[in-house]
Amino acid sequence: MSKKILLITGDAVESLEVYYPYYRVLEAGYEAVIASPKKKTLRTVVHDFEGWDTYTEKPGYQLDSHVSFADVNPEEFDGLIIPGGRAPEYIRLDEHVPRILAHFFEAGKPVGAICHAALVLGALKDKSYFEGRTMTAYTACRFDVEQLGARYTEETLHVDGNLVTGHAWPDLPGFMREFLKQLD
Repeated sequence: MSKKILLITGDAVESLEVYYPYYRVLEAGYEAVIASPKKKTLRTVVHDFEGWDTYTEKPGYQLDSHVSFADVNPEEFDGLIIPGGRAPEYIRLDEHVPRILAHFFEAGKPVGAICHAALVLGALKDKSYFEGRTMTAYTACRFDVEQLGARYTEETLHVDGNLVTGHAWPDLPGFMREFLKQLD
């Protein structure tokens, strides 16, 4: 039986941070399921570093989600990937996200969080999942990582047990290599 990976996201997900993991999971022979607040065609965005003090944002590709958060049974999945972009700002508010996240941490299944995905992890009220752990994220999310009770590292890729974290889309090759190792 093929392993099944859940990606949770929404509109304004960073294009590379959803497409790259999605296709790598498929390439590895696993099933990839994209979940969003409601099943729909998502609008992605492209973030780039063009000499500004922060990133720029442009419209990206459209991407269909396969299932709504309400219809996700996390027990059916072997791993979770949370892409960044602006989607984490609002998907963390969805009432079903804490239930989904908690399952993966309680079961010790692989969790991959890149860039602004640390915002989504803040939906968990129980911060014990992060105590004593080290994580990375986009620099602007350092405060959010520390609010979780984790130690922030400036490394662009970090693995702490079942949790694989990455700084931003340029780190996707290592991020996905380490996430896929966790599945095996």
